[in-house]
Amino acid sequence: MRIFIVLLLAAFAAAGCSTTDSGNTGPAIERSAKWVMLPVLNHTEVPQAGLRVEAITEALLRSYGVVDLTRYPATLSPDTLFEPAERKVMVEAEKWAKIQGARYGIYGAVDEWRYKVGIDGEPAVGVALHIMDLQSNAIVWSGVGGKSGWSRESLSGVAQKLIRGLLATAPVR
Repeated sequence: MRIFIVLLLAAFAAAGCSTTDSGNTGPAIERSAKWVMLPVLNHTEVPQAGLRVEAITEALLRSYGVVDLTRYPATLSPDTLFEPAERKVMVEAEKWAKIQGARYGIYGAVDEWRYKVGIDGEPAVGVALHIMDLQSNAIVWSGVGGKSGWSRESLSGVAQKLIRGLLATAPVR
């Protein structure tokens, strides 16, 4: 019985786990500069997971005071059911952003976007985000993380918590 209780407590403790890493490789990132939301590549089996991460990231950036933020054209979206051609899309999106005169571009990848198999079906999300200085082509911030939630939490809610935690480490001033 004692082992059962210990295992049960360990399962509850692990259910809301998250792991994140981030780093700043340059000076403060200007909140008032012109920004573009570049593609978030979808490395999951869930259609449009990248677009969902883009929408959450865009909304959070706006809530942090990034007001001059433009999305890349929908025609460049890599999250389609046919031939993703991710590298080509990223190159085209970067070219487009530079033509727009943007200073920073935020892009990334989603590696996990699902409910775990099992009785409780906990939501699980894995995301990597990068902020690029488009004038120098330097990555000025990167963050990567994974988070699982409780069985009654929504997948988008867990993703929002993870992305918020990642963006909070970016030196946006």
